[in-house]
Amino acid sequence: MNVDRIRAAVEESIATKQRLLATCLPALAQLCDLAVATLRGGGKLLLCGNGGSSCDAAHAAGELVGWFEKKQRGPYAAIALGQTVPTLTAIGNDAGYEHVFAREVEALGRAGDLLVGFTTSGGSRNVVAALRQAKQMGLATAVLCGEKRGAALEHADIAVQVPSTSTPRIQESHLVCVHVLCAAVEDALAG
Repeated sequence: MNVDRIRAAVEESIATKQRLLATCLPALAQLCDLAVATLRGGGKLLLCGNGGSSCDAAHAAGELVGWFEKKQRGPYAAIALGQTVPTLTAIGNDAGYEHVFAREVEALGRAGDLLVGFTTSGGSRNVVAALRQAKQMGLATAVLCGEKRGAALEHADIAVQVPSTSTPRIQESHLVCVHVLCAAVEDALAG
């Protein structure tokens, strides 16, 4: 691969994270505080997304249930939706793919929980449907997205909007947000 192409990709990633730092700290801090309050209050985090964003949701849940940096702590209640293939395919087949996360929210969510949706476009129909379902059930809601004003924002109490329209750059920034969130939870709850 051309070294100039590599340099351009890395520089674009750095520039996106610098814009994230300049514009998203208040929203990211609110998300961290809400996640801590949810877990402290006995609630759980439900996380969802498609494709790479599904991996971000699973990554966050894995770090919280397992360990992030502090190995001497108990697990935190976090579930990545859409990770069970039979459930995902049954709901998708019987009701349509746009319902896969909302149905799991309906089954697993309770007032006092927090749903975090990941959607680079801000408009993934199944993430929007899950956020809508969560709001109807009294869950707190948050979305991590890009700078486009998608329908997910209408159903989110907190929105961390990465200032980019590039899917790879948004996803890279979402991973930073996941790690910040996990560190905040551990710092607050593990002492």
